[in-house]
Amino acid sequence: LQFTEEKLGQAEKTELDAHLENLLSKAECTKLWTEKIMKQTEVLLQPNPNARIEEFVYEKLDRKAPSRMNNPELLGQYMIDAGNEFGPGTAYGNALIKCGETQKRIGTADRELIQTSAINFLTPLRNFIEGDYKTITKERKLLQNKRLDLDAAKTRLKKAKVAEARAASEQEVRITQSEFDRQAEITRLLLEGISSTHAHHLRCLNDFVEAQMTYYAQCYQYMLDLQKQLGSFPSTFLSNNNQSSTTPMQSVSTPSVLASASASLPSVSNSIITSGISELKSSSGSRKARVLYDYDAANSSELSLLADEVITVYSIPGMDSDWLMGERGNQKGKVPITYLELLN
Repeated sequence: LQFTEEKLGQAEKTELDAHLENLLSKAECTKLWTEKIMKQTEVLLQPNPNARIEEFVYEKLDRKAPSRMNNPELLGQYMIDAGNEFGPGTAYGNALIKCGETQKRIGTADRELIQTSAINFLTPLRNFIEGDYKTITKERKLLQNKRLDLDAAKTRLKKAKVAEARAASEQEVRITQSEFDRQAEITRLLLEGISSTHAHHLRCLNDFVEAQMTYYAQCYQYMLDLQKQLGSFPSTFLSNNNQSSTTPMQSVSTPSVLASASASLPSVSNSIITSGISELKSSSGSRKARVLYDYDAANSSELSLLADEVITVYSIPGMDSDWLMGERGNQKGKVPITYLELLN
């Protein structure tokens, strides 16, 4: 009745003090954003909604979800199987197997990220929503009921005409007032804990950032290693099919920073390199060449290179058009022409 009359504007209402009102709105705001961040983090870590539902169901049943391959692992397996089918001895087959192994490593890193983030970030957030905030909500409802009781008692006191009724109503107001004050204190203490919740969630956020940092660093390292391994294949296999194999091209293994740096060189230098190499191919002489990027030899027939060193290069009849023979002191071996700049 008190609640209805308040809503209809027929009864007065005891207002909570400003401090308590501020604490209540801070708690509500914390709950709202914690829930949004938690749900979106779950979407980020597991984009597949069906998989998320399945994990949720298994969690509620307190059982472990069956282990399935994640997307990078699945792609990795397909690549490895295809590579073995095409032949590990072929350039494409070999590259597919190497790529597949790297995708599988990324899949493992992915699992570790999900696991670490779930333990260090999602679980504390969920515990707040399902634990602390539920307690706050329960005590807040209790406070609302105590306030309604108090205001109903105040209304009865106002309406009391005879002395005995007034005395009984005053006694009721004193009791309901003390119960309301006690409940307000309990609620206030709980709400003041929101500040320590923020401090706790800040530590969890740092853990999440660290988990992501580890994951991205691992992925970067895996791709870097893969890129080096792929760089050991003749660039013919890396070029676009419509490009002539004699055109020196940027090998896939060149980091993008270097690629953009070389792109900014005047285009004439490219034609000089092209004509210089065709000249060298047709003659039986040798030339000096500066090494543009580090290169790791894939096998004993190749020569490892260090950026900026100068080596002697020459052509051997019948040799793959993307390679030259390189000499450094008494060491010699095949070198990819895309890694070289011929000197006059």
